[in-house]
Amino acid sequence: MELPELFQRLGTALGLGIIVGLQRERSGSPLAGIRTFPLVTLLGALCGFLAVDLGGWIIAAGLLAIAALITIGYLELKTPEAGEEEASRDKPGLTTEVAMLVMYALGAYVANGSLALAAAVGGNVAVLLHLKSQMHSIARRLEDPDFKAIMQFVLITLVILPILPNRNYGPFHVFNPFKIWLMVVLIVGISLSGYLIYKFFGERVGTVAGGMLGGLISSTATTVSFSRQTKNSPELGNAASVVIMLASAILFLRILILIGATSPSFLQLSWGPFATMLAILIGISVVLWRTSKRGQTAFPRQENPSELKTAFLFGALYAVILLATAAGKEYFGKQGLLLVAIFSGLTDMDAITLSLSQMVSAKQVDAGTGWRLIMIAAMSNFVFKTAVVAFWGSRQLLRRICVLFAIAFAVGLTVVLIWPG
Repeated sequence: MELPELFQRLGTALGLGIIVGLQRERSGSPLAGIRTFPLVTLLGALCGFLAVDLGGWIIAAGLLAIAALITIGYLELKTPEAGEEEASRDKPGLTTEVAMLVMYALGAYVANGSLALAAAVGGNVAVLLHLKSQMHSIARRLEDPDFKAIMQFVLITLVILPILPNRNYGPFHVFNPFKIWLMVVLIVGISLSGYLIYKFFGERVGTVAGGMLGGLISSTATTVSFSRQTKNSPELGNAASVVIMLASAILFLRILILIGATSPSFLQLSWGPFATMLAILIGISVVLWRTSKRGQTAFPRQENPSELKTAFLFGALYAVILLATAAGKEYFGKQGLLLVAIFSGLTDMDAITLSLSQMVSAKQVDAGTGWRLIMIAAMSNFVFKTAVVAFWGSRQLLRRICVLFAIAFAVGLTVVLIWPG
């Protein structure tokens, strides 16, 4: 290793140690601070350099030495001479000790590893230490249903997904258990993010944020929830129409996320039409918000999106849509895909979006046809949500939504007809 690179690696180890040590110094840690942490990472780096010639035992010896020093320092802090009040105030806990061990290992890694990775790890250590109060606050605010939602997502993602076979079965070879469940993980992950954001903002969520969260969780469910509110409280119609319209706009952002996650090449060819719809509908929502009475409306409590029943139902729906799109294309060509898009888009946009994205990725459908069918499904979804408002909402809300969704439908139809490609 050349001398400039040696200095670069030692400088990186020193800098990372200073960053973490500065944080520990400001937090008042009695065990190690702005001087000790840089020395620990430098020791790790030097042991890493020496290990090239002397063997890996030198790194282990350095680790044992650091562990011994941590133990000695901890025992000194607990001595009776320090006084009960001082000992109680200076109780170090385990965070600083573990951070010292991590930074020693990071210093040893810097000697021969990737500096970019080392910088990322060191930065994350500093951030984790700094966010102590915020992370404790999050943990305290999580209730049993919220923790259940997180654990169910872990079950869906880390327990069920890895054991599923990654091969195709059934008619048209479209049933791949691993890929179908992977789509379940993607949808539940997006919805769970919105659910947790709602959890931490709760009643402070305003009209605009409520619409954005609603679109992230489920624009159809948001339409149902706010329509019901206006049935007995018609004065909420203005705010509810803003929320429903904005949630329907965010639907197109959700479509872009799903396409990008499943078929990046398809996203490059289809982002224009959906981004245009997103921008136009957000513009309409902003105008509607500015011209309406800006009264707040309570954001309805959302259901746990990671319930196993919900996950299995979406997985089954997605499998049915996969089969229907494959069969429609096989027996009826584009007309069959059009019918599938219209009917599946009525109640759920995720399944048809994911299905067509995979068909485009597999070159079973060209990109132009794929995004147009997704857009038509979105227009079908507008029709269904209008029916939802008619059934559950007030007359005032229905009048406003009919006009707004008619504009959205016309814009979407125009995009389908005149957009090139």
